Amino acid sequence: MRETVEIGVISDTHGLLRPEAVDALDGVERIIHGGDVGGEDILDELSAIAPVTVVRGNTDYQAWAARLPMTELLEVGGRSIYVVHDIADLRVDPVAAGVDVVIYGHSHQPIWDRRSDGVWQLNPGSAGPRRFSLPVTVARLQVSTKCIHGEIKYLEV
Repeated sequence: MRETVEIGVISDTHGLLRPEAVDALDGVERIIHGGDVGGEDILDELSAIAPVTVVRGNTDYQAWAARLPMTELLEVGGRSIYVVHDIADLRVDPVAAGVDVVIYGHSHQPIWDRRSDGVWQLNPGSAGPRRFSLPVTVARLQVSTKCIHGEIKYLEV
C-alpha cells in the first residue's frame, strides 16, 4: 500500500452524477459520498471508479437507501475519518474519538477548514443540481500518517 491515499469526496448528488464530477474523481483510490445520493445508480457509477463509502442523507428515504448507514468511521492512510450527512447530527466528540477529519454534506456549501481543536472539516459542496448561486463542487483528500491535504474542486458546468 502506498503511503498517501487519494480520496474523492462527493455529496448531495440528488440523482445527478455530472460527467465533470466523474472526471474530477479520476484516479482516486476510494470515494466517500456524504449523502443525499438520490439513486442507487449513482453509487453503481461511482463504484466503477473506486470503492465507495456512503452515508444516508435526509433525502435518501427510498427503499434502497434503508441499507445506508447514518454515519461511518473509517481508518484510511493511518488517519481516522468520520462521515455524517448533516454536521448538526454529529454525535461524537471528534477529539475524544481521535478523529482527524469530519466529512459532511447537506448545506451544499464547500468547506475545507481546520478547527481550533485540530480536527479538519470537509464539506465537498454539492455535485448535483445547482442550488441557488452556490458552486458545483467535489473535493479530493490526500491522507497519510505524515499529512492531511484537502482541495475543493470547482466544476465547470
